Amino acid sequence: MSETNCLFCRITAGEIPAVCVYEDESCIAFRDINPQAPTHVLVIPRKHIASIKDMSTEDENTLGHLLYICGEIARRENIADSGFRTVFNTGTGAGQTVFHIHAHIIGGRTLSWPPG
Repeated sequence: MSETNCLFCRITAGEIPAVCVYEDESCIAFRDINPQAPTHVLVIPRKHIASIKDMSTEDENTLGHLLYICGEIARRENIADSGFRTVFNTGTGAGQTVFHIHAHIIGGRTLSWPPG
């Protein structure tokens, strides 16, 4: 399922190029075009889900898989042991700008708290 005007759906369809670091039948991961740290990767489901608040119970396995893949990517990017942040922004007030659910994997430097 995809939305024709969704940037991330167009990336998964191959219509817009991205530097892909992982993909499987249910998700794709690619480098953020505006990285906030040395490692900044986005992990998205192939299925269009606008945000966490738009999930249904049928999406539970998809989101669990996304989190598993976040850990796998952190290991591949050599940031798992030093620490990394996994972030889901939900809604414009939280900084969500693309309304297709996605996890940010951010690492490769010391991250401060609170985040902002």
